[in-house]
Amino acid sequence: MPANNEVGAKIKNLREMRCVTVEELSQRCGLTPEQINQIESGEATASLTPLLKLARGLGVRLGTFLDDTELSEPVVTRGAEHAKRSVRFAANQNDHGLDFHTLAANKADRNMEPFVIDVHPSKDSDHQLSSHEGEEFIYVLAGALEVIHGKRTYRLETGDSIYYDSIVPHHVHAADNAEARILAVIYAPH
Repeated sequence: MPANNEVGAKIKNLREMRCVTVEELSQRCGLTPEQINQIESGEATASLTPLLKLARGLGVRLGTFLDDTELSEPVVTRGAEHAKRSVRFAANQNDHGLDFHTLAANKADRNMEPFVIDVHPSKDSDHQLSSHEGEEFIYVLAGALEVIHGKRTYRLETGDSIYYDSIVPHHVHAADNAEARILAVIYAPH
C-alpha cells in the first residue's frame, strides 16, 4: 500500500518541477500553505477534495499522484494488483476514511478515475460536505452507504448506484456503522 508520504512526495516533485512555490499553489487551489506542507510531508492524510484541488492547481489528473508510469494502450488491472495498491483518504482526524484501490493506474490521458473504495465507518456524525468540478458515479458492491448531496440524503444498498454532479456539496460515508465497498468512477476536468 503506498504510504501517504509517497503521494505527498509526488505532489512536491510535480510542484517543484513546475517551479511553483507552496504559496503560489495555495493561491491556485484554495488550500493554506500549511495544509499543502502537511500533505507533501505525509503528516496529513488528505481527503479526495484537497487532492483534486492540488491536481487542478498543478494542471494534472488526480491519478498522476497514484501512477508510476503511463501507458497509452489498454491497462488491465487484476484483482490481486488493486488489492495491494491502495491509498487512504480521511476527511478529518476522527474519520477512519476511505481506502482507494485504483483500477486504471498508468493509463495515460484518461478522463475518468475508476476506483474500488473500502468505506470505513466513521466515529464522526458531523459530516463535512465538499465539492469539486466534475461528476461521480458510485455502485455499491457490498454493505450500505449514505450519500449526502446538497440538502438530500440517499441510502444505497448493495447493487444500488448513484450518479451526481460533484460541484454540489456532498459526502459519502458508510451506513449502519458497518464497512462498505463501492466501485466509483470520478470525472474531474483538468
